[in-house]
Amino acid sequence: LMMLIATAAFFACAWPLDFAWFFIWRFAAGVAGGALMVLAAPAVLAHVPPSRRGLAGGVIFMGIGVGVAASGTLVPMLLRESLQQTWIGLGVASLLITAIAWTGWPRESVSVASATPSDSRIPKQGRLRALYVEYALNAVGWVPHMIFLVDFVARDLHRGIAAGSHYWVVFGLGATVGPILTGYFADRAGFGTALRLAFLIEAIAVAIPAIVPDPAWLIASSIGVGAFLTGTVTLVLGRIGELLPNLPAQQKAAWTAATVFFALSQAAAAYGLSFLFAWSDENYSLLFFIGTAAILVALVIDIVADVLSERSPEAQQ
Repeated sequence: LMMLIATAAFFACAWPLDFAWFFIWRFAAGVAGGALMVLAAPAVLAHVPPSRRGLAGGVIFMGIGVGVAASGTLVPMLLRESLQQTWIGLGVASLLITAIAWTGWPRESVSVASATPSDSRIPKQGRLRALYVEYALNAVGWVPHMIFLVDFVARDLHRGIAAGSHYWVVFGLGATVGPILTGYFADRAGFGTALRLAFLIEAIAVAIPAIVPDPAWLIASSIGVGAFLTGTVTLVLGRIGELLPNLPAQQKAAWTAATVFFALSQAAAAYGLSFLFAWSDENYSLLFFIGTAAILVALVIDIVADVLSERSPEAQQ
């Protein structure tokens, strides 16, 4: 149903009758995308052995990167026709993908025993809340690249929209391979360790355009942020599994909460950074530095939360 709603939103936006019409359908597309983020991974990973869930989660979320890369190539070609044809073309592509995936969902559900009084309380509640905040801050860190990178290359560096689109394709390629590599690494080093390393590398990558906007460095930045845009999704989902072992129902609830935090934070950051962009007379560097700071704060919170969790009476028991 969510895939059909997302598909319908593409077609509906081809005829933007007024602002309200466009707003409703873009909102519907966002709801559909958020629901798919919550539902798809747990539905599939429940049927995957724990030792391979990092890699499997990476394969699932590489779809985001494929979509980014495809949009970076398909949209410019469709725009040569018209904006309306672009929306319709995206709708056709979405409909085709929906049809391909229609019979791919697991038909049998994994049985989940009902919670007993002893396990009704989610363990490590404070650690989970910290992870939600980290995921939300990470969403803030992505916004400068997701919204402003192409514009930064096209207008601030005076290289044109075609060059900006090339960096968006590179961003998408990074987002395609990122979750597989991070998931593979997490299966061996643990999701907590992998997530911290991802935060550190991602913070550096987000800062690069504000420091050294040369083509080679911008390519590295695009690949790095793209890789961890999807890679950290895989890692956060796996980290929830580590914090809530053998509790699939609670894992799903926690993943839902994390996704809500992520979506709200990303939306707020998009509005907030757009306001700052206009207020600062289009200062792109400010946006990239804010994104870097948000990710570094997420890293600090993760380290502090782990230390406090180890010192808690619950951990000592």
